[in-house]
Amino acid sequence: MKKYENLFTPIVLGNTQFRNRIFSAPIGLEYYPSENMHPGDDFFAFFERKAQGGVATVCIGSAMADNARGAVGPTIRLDDPHAIAPHFRLAQLISRHGAVADIELQHAGANAYFSKLGLGNDIYGAFAMTNGLGMDIPEMPEKVILDTIEKFGDAAQMAKHCGYGMVTLHAGHGWLFNQFLGPENNRKDQWGGSMENRARFVNAIAANIKKKCGKGFPICVRVSGTEVFEGGYDIEYGAEIAKQLDGHYDLINVSVGAHEAPTVFTTTHPSMFLEDGVNVKYAAEIKKAVKYSKIATVGAIAEPALMEEIIASGKADVVMLCRQLIADPDTPFKAQTGREKEIRKCIRCFECFSGQFMKLSTYCAINPEIWFERESRYADPVVKHKKKILIAGGGVAGMQAALTAAERGHEVVLCEKTDLLGGALRCELKVPFKQNLQKYLDQQAELIKAAENIDLRMNTVVTPALAEETKPDVIIAAFGARPIVPKIPGIDGKNVLDAEYAYMHAEEVGDKVMVLGGGLSGIELAIYLSGLGKKVSIMEMANSLNFSGNVIHSMAIQNEIKRYGIEIITSTKAAEINERGVIGEFVGDNFSIAPLSETIKRGILQSVITAGKMDESLEVGSQKLYEADTVLYALGMIPLRDEANALRNCAPLYFQIGDCVEPMNVNAANATAYTIARDIGRY
Repeated sequence: MKKYENLFTPIVLGNTQFRNRIFSAPIGLEYYPSENMHPGDDFFAFFERKAQGGVATVCIGSAMADNARGAVGPTIRLDDPHAIAPHFRLAQLISRHGAVADIELQHAGANAYFSKLGLGNDIYGAFAMTNGLGMDIPEMPEKVILDTIEKFGDAAQMAKHCGYGMVTLHAGHGWLFNQFLGPENNRKDQWGGSMENRARFVNAIAANIKKKCGKGFPICVRVSGTEVFEGGYDIEYGAEIAKQLDGHYDLINVSVGAHEAPTVFTTTHPSMFLEDGVNVKYAAEIKKAVKYSKIATVGAIAEPALMEEIIASGKADVVMLCRQLIADPDTPFKAQTGREKEIRKCIRCFECFSGQFMKLSTYCAINPEIWFERESRYADPVVKHKKKILIAGGGVAGMQAALTAAERGHEVVLCEKTDLLGGALRCELKVPFKQNLQKYLDQQAELIKAAENIDLRMNTVVTPALAEETKPDVIIAAFGARPIVPKIPGIDGKNVLDAEYAYMHAEEVGDKVMVLGGGLSGIELAIYLSGLGKKVSIMEMANSLNFSGNVIHSMAIQNEIKRYGIEIITSTKAAEINERGVIGEFVGDNFSIAPLSETIKRGILQSVITAGKMDESLEVGSQKLYEADTVLYALGMIPLRDEANALRNCAPLYFQIGDCVEPMNVNAANATAYTIARDIGRY
């Protein structure tokens, strides 16, 4: 058993697996390169440095979904189309180290001083109130409430578009959503009075985000478990808030206090005068009150032993670190590798926080790297410790990790369960338009075979027993994924094949083919089979094909679809498969992806592409037989997380990359593999 086994056990929120239980709490920075308030190089370096240290998430704080009405001060924006490029880069810099990029969506409500004084706009509170600067602020009208709900859904969609894997809604510390949730909200309409009404706004935003980003997209909400000042609400009321939010949000981050209450600011952000983990008790009480959402605790947590105790005892499911990851961004890796004595513990002196207020910069009294991350960011990381690395899986990610690790001087053992390197993409070996991809895979394989410090073992499955025999310092799991087998009557019929098998055995596919799934895998399979002279149709449940955001490739695909006369059947699910083909059921827009927000549309380069459209003349629920000799399914992949997690405790340091984390394209697989392998050896 590992020393911190619970702390380094992964957790799944929504459809996403997070590599451990140490999350970065939201951090808002005040240094930006332009009036547009978009992240720049210092900003990039600050947050990437945290991802490099092994934390499960890196959360960017204080992003605006409605800058006109919600900003307490100048801060980053997700309601500006010009934000796409810098946020895409920021999200990639974080995720390439294996962390999930998270961004906090904030609205200051009655305390939106910058929106009022800096921009000259009207601002609103949950109810009529006097704000921290003594201004009388009116109640937010229902029309503005409904507009705000849409803006937050749009901002989350923008974040997802840019590569963030989670969003956090700030509903604590006296900001707008906390104002709605609090006991003083006695509005006479559906947005106040009862607990259900007080939570209606916050839960409506969660529903809007899920609608626009997908049900599996994880959402965290930050609440004040108690306000801890005289006259503020107590933990019992905080538990009632949590009960209302339970199940609407995947993770509830339990903080305390209120931003505009000076007497408790240093309890929200615990001072040196308070004990370690001073606010954990509040998270523990909230956890008792909920049934579905996971719970995170935050505040004055630096010792790995305390983090482990919190998780092991069930007080919380996640620990969030803020200033500790400034004092030592490598806290997770140092704890995981038994180097706890080297962890630089936050002394809670507030040099960092005061620097933001007084110098618009973040410094750390005990970590001289902070604010100068850019100097070290571009330096090649020194391999202080040569490692023996066992890599399980020789696909795209596994091969790149092996090559990078070998180039850095490590001893690498690469195991591939088949007799061919290249992973799942090798199923396209015979596809004419994939030959350049196959040549790339061949080249990577030859480089591996030629490397003197890579021990290549083909036809070898990595098991805990093999890991015990190999005794690696580091394990990198790159197991890949398996096809989703849909639960459709007749799926086990003799005329049904999965996409990978069909690619490799096209001779077994009949002359008239139905492909279930309008993603890139299904579309390209349809094009390949059409080129062999078969008559192919594609059935997709959404109202258009899914090109995975590759609009230029989609133009080429549309040409091929027209060239071969491939039939596109959208807004239709397979209700049953029989020997004659597929019975399709028209589902309307029930499974369609939400349209892009206006912010994203204005920020991207628009192109004229065509796709199958919903047939409005059909009635939802109506069925029709689509004849086919062979039915193929290409409905996505399921990460082999269980197989990967079986190796988690078989080496001092463990990483998961590629499709066994989540299905990803070649670019994402290579970027993560390269960066994680490059980081190894710093400790």
